[in-house]
This record gives sequence, C-alpha cells and structure tokens, in this order.
Amino acid sequence: MSKKVLILSGSPRKGGNSDLLCNEFMRGAIEAGHEVEKIRVAEKKIGYCSACYYCQKSGGVCAKKDDMAEVLQKIIDADVIVLSSPVYFYSIDAQLKTVIDRTVARWTEVKDKEFYYIVTCADEERESQERTIECFRGYADCVEGAMEKGIIYGTGVYQPGEIKNSPAFADAYQMGKTV
Repeated sequence: MSKKVLILSGSPRKGGNSDLLCNEFMRGAIEAGHEVEKIRVAEKKIGYCSACYYCQKSGGVCAKKDDMAEVLQKIIDADVIVLSSPVYFYSIDAQLKTVIDRTVARWTEVKDKEFYYIVTCADEERESQERTIECFRGYADCVEGAMEKGIIYGTGVYQPGEIKNSPAFADAYQMGKTV
C-alpha cells in the first residue's frame, strides 16, 4: 500500500550531508511506490513560536502568517515523517526545531505517524548524535500513535558531499525502500 512520506530536511546547506541522505531516502521510497515530498525547511519562511496561544482560541490557526500553515497541513496528512538534521552542539538545528515547535497550533491532529530520523555530524562516534535523536524522540513522544521505524547515522562527515563515501549513503536509500 502506498504511503504519503514527508521528509523535513533541516539542513541549512542545500546539498549538505544530511540533505543528500534525505535525497537517497526519497529515491528509495519513490522506487518502492510511495508518494514522497521533501521540504527544505531553510527555504521556507517560518517564524518562531511566541507562545501567545492564539492558536488555542482560533481553532489551530496561528497568529503568524508564514509558510508554516502549509507545512503543518502536510505533516498532518503524511503517513510517514522523516526528520533530518545535522548535529549542532549535540542537538538539532534551529530551522527544524522551529518547525517542530510551531506544530503546537494543531499538535493533537498529528497522530499515527511512522518516524524515521536522519542525522549527520563531523564526529566519528554515534554517541555524539544521541541527543539529536532524543530531540526527535521527544517530539514523537507527543504524537499519539507514533512509531519509530529507523535511524540513519551519518558520522565523520563535515564538508558537503562527504557522506557519499559513507555506508550511511546506501543505508538511507535502502531504508527508503523499506517504508
């Protein structure tokens, strides 16, 4: 059965290592017959949540008028969500964190999702990526019916494109095929 897959690429660098892994995951998922959309978060105009809770009084409509309403609807409609970020000081980058925070407007409508995580970092050790994964899991813990399905660890990569020489590159493609 075909699934709707939404990839949220948090990489601020187009063609950066985590972004390239998203492309490989997408290639595999498309070949497996799924409907896939990748959103490069850095290319969207999405402001920070200001905790005004206007959304609570307005049926989930946010006071900020930016690209988040469209992105949030895609998150709600997706069967599968791929969260991808480079590791910045042992956590996710600001661009993706902003999107996660802004889901508060309709967070109870985000449910029954399969989650995949893609992370990259310059460090060779997976342990350096665990806090980033925990940030993703923290979000998934707030999603009713969330299921973690897989993680791609891209370690030891810094310069754009280095990931192509890593086992993670093939792993991302294969994981996409198994959605």
